[in-house]
Amino acid sequence: MFLAGLFGAIIGLALGLLGAGGSILAVPALVYGVGQPLQMAIPTSLAVVAISSVGGIAPRERRAHVQWPVALVFGAAGVPAAFAGTALGRLVPQRWLLLAFSVLMVVVAVRMLRGGENHAGACRTGEGGINWRSCLPKAIGAGAAVGALTGLFGVGGGFVIVPALAALLGLGAQTAVATSLVIVLINSVAGLAAHASAAARLDYTILLIFAGAALVVSVAAGRLAPRLPADTLRHWFAYVVLAVAAGVALAAILNPGALG
Repeated sequence: MFLAGLFGAIIGLALGLLGAGGSILAVPALVYGVGQPLQMAIPTSLAVVAISSVGGIAPRERRAHVQWPVALVFGAAGVPAAFAGTALGRLVPQRWLLLAFSVLMVVVAVRMLRGGENHAGACRTGEGGINWRSCLPKAIGAGAAVGALTGLFGVGGGFVIVPALAALLGLGAQTAVATSLVIVLINSVAGLAAHASAAARLDYTILLIFAGAALVVSVAAGRLAPRLPADTLRHWFAYVVLAVAAGVALAAILNPGALG
């Protein structure tokens, strides 16, 4: 139970500070840290990410940065894709699914290390507004891709959403993070609904401890985020993700029995 609380706190810290990344650690933490089988870890991860996302957007100063139309477009596109990703995940052997997940973690870490913001944005107008007509197809496509990842791997997708918001719309760091948390919440709830058949078998004691720690820490981190150097935080978290990705890949190859 201590490990569940510890890992939950780490997830909440990452989501509260970065608006992304915490969920990428939730599945391996539940499988290899807490000992859950993969088919239970994915819906548990989705529930934890949804709850901690609420904590991340709870502070008033964080909510003020949310671009609600952007969040709703991304989220609406991701809902059907989450169900499709879930269906695909049931067809893939769990060892290969976790190996693919480790590859995804490496991609996420590399993206975090590259970092950078695009203040111009492909959809920015000369007056600093958003050209919704040109952005809508890109936003729908990105939202669908994130939703598919949510259903397939049990991740919220913030690691894709934050850079997409910057690249497509030119949102600043705090606005992208705040908007990402709303989208992560929508996607996680959709993914959890897609995994509803597993809900009756979840270990709710672990879920409550994991999610409770994540929620408390994400609220605190959401208040601290504007005062901390985002680049430094992102880089250190990327190194952690790379290390965990290597461990997940090795465990999936050498100890597939741990997947349940």
